[in-house]
Amino acid sequence: MCETPQDECGVRDALDRLGDKWSVYVVVELSPGTKRFKELQRAIPGNISQRMLTLTVRRLERDGLVKRTVYPTVPPKVEYELTELGRSLTHLVKALADWSIAHRPAIAASRAAWDAVHTEGAHADGAHTDGAHVDAAHADGAHADGA
Repeated sequence: MCETPQDECGVRDALDRLGDKWSVYVVVELSPGTKRFKELQRAIPGNISQRMLTLTVRRLERDGLVKRTVYPTVPPKVEYELTELGRSLTHLVKALADWSIAHRPAIAASRAAWDAVHTEGAHADGAHTDGAHVDAAHADGAHADGA
């Protein structure tokens, strides 16, 4: 619970909800309009399970981002759509997706360079087989960033 108005609970809550990949995919896939459950499941890359999609849309519905409409047919027809609040997220999600696409090569290159430095010749005890010096701060595997 937040104790003061300056507390960052709102940011934390939003990041908790949108920080998982399935919520972002649901927002992206519903941005053009209403979808039925199976349409939504097929549209989301990564083979989301029925259970995970159900949990995700329920959480988004609880947060007021998705509206679920059940039609009294046999079998019941269920549709999902973004609420006005959910639609207000689409430009942010699109900007994040565009940024990710534009910077993917640079991120991949950075990861490869980091991996080359941090995995080649390293042992679990922090020693290097290539004879490189390991300073005392890193000899026990501790890093300044807590990793």
